[in-house]
Amino acid sequence: MIYNSKEVLTDLTRLTSAHLNYAKELLEKPEDQLQYKPSLKSWSVLECLEHLNRYAIFYNAEVSKKMEASTLPFSTTFKSSYLGNKFANDMLPKEGMKTMNTFKSKNPNACQLDKEEVLLNFIQLQETLLDLLQKAQFKNLDAIKTKTTLPIVKFKLGDTFRFVIHHNERHIVQAKKVLENN
Repeated sequence: MIYNSKEVLTDLTRLTSAHLNYAKELLEKPEDQLQYKPSLKSWSVLECLEHLNRYAIFYNAEVSKKMEASTLPFSTTFKSSYLGNKFANDMLPKEGMKTMNTFKSKNPNACQLDKEEVLLNFIQLQETLLDLLQKAQFKNLDAIKTKTTLPIVKFKLGDTFRFVIHHNERHIVQAKKVLENN
């Protein structure tokens, strides 16, 4: 699939800004609402965001490092790889969405989480992501390759941004459902 680089970055910036604003709204909610779990195996709002924080630490650092090291010129388009496009699209929330297993290190289930710490970390990590998206407007989304949390799998920068932000969207939707049903 071939994408217009500027359009992709604009869409991803819009989504990330919405995620950031949602987290700021959550600062006003009582902690017990954010700690509420519909069942023992499901995640609370704070667990959803902590899960995203754990991934953001890895991906923000990896994307920043690869973009700083690259002198490749900006390209107006990028061609998503088959695997990158599949992973990014599979992360988008949809009706009848299947749950996925996560790495133990990224699973916050049953952790003691502090509302302020989780939310402020999330806000800071999303602000960093917005900064990276801004810098990406001068980078080659097609030629820069980044590591993923999956061993030996690398994505093009454009696919990495899409995967990470679609993953964020998936868990923001999950958090909203938990809060609505609370």
